Amino acid sequence: MIIKDTYKTLTKPSEEVLFKDKNSKFFGYAYPIKDEDDVKDHIEALKKQHHSARHWCYAYQTGKEEAKIYFRANDDGEPNNSAGMPIYGQIQSFDVTNVLIVVVRYFGGVKLGVGGLINAYKTGAQMALEASKIVKRTINKQFLIRFDYKNMNKVMRVIKENNLKIKDQTLELDCQIIISVRLKNSEQIREKFEAIYEVAIKELD
Repeated sequence: MIIKDTYKTLTKPSEEVLFKDKNSKFFGYAYPIKDEDDVKDHIEALKKQHHSARHWCYAYQTGKEEAKIYFRANDDGEPNNSAGMPIYGQIQSFDVTNVLIVVVRYFGGVKLGVGGLINAYKTGAQMALEASKIVKRTINKQFLIRFDYKNMNKVMRVIKENNLKIKDQTLELDCQIIISVRLKNSEQIREKFEAIYEVAIKELD
């Protein structure tokens, strides 16, 4: 079984993009996010910035592993599934996560119809993602290793041989090291430390 242990996300907010259709203006924005609080903060800021707009439609997705993916789409008063889901479709199309896309609409006096709205929100989202810097990152697990100072060399040898990243360490009589390991290598690394006498390893949340 192949373990997927990479994901794509944004490094920073996108530049503002603009799509126009029949006098309506659609401003698109993409943001990297960690959780729902980030979503609220960005939308509140956009509502202040675009206080005379008609709709602030959005979609977001969080989570790096398939079992932990969470998403939400919001039409914000537009006809059902004419805004939020077309925006979310672009998140799926670009295969990004931990991302929020907001498309702000100024109504231009001419109705676009559901098809026109779907196209406008989809295009606004697509343009925002195209204006973003997308990076690929690895999904890592963190382990806490506990051992006596006398076992330091054995522990450090495993860390060095496997190019493991040390996140934190306390090296006294009782030693603790926190390491970061790519998901696909995590079980193999756990077994290597478990095989060392007097060394304890546990996974951190």
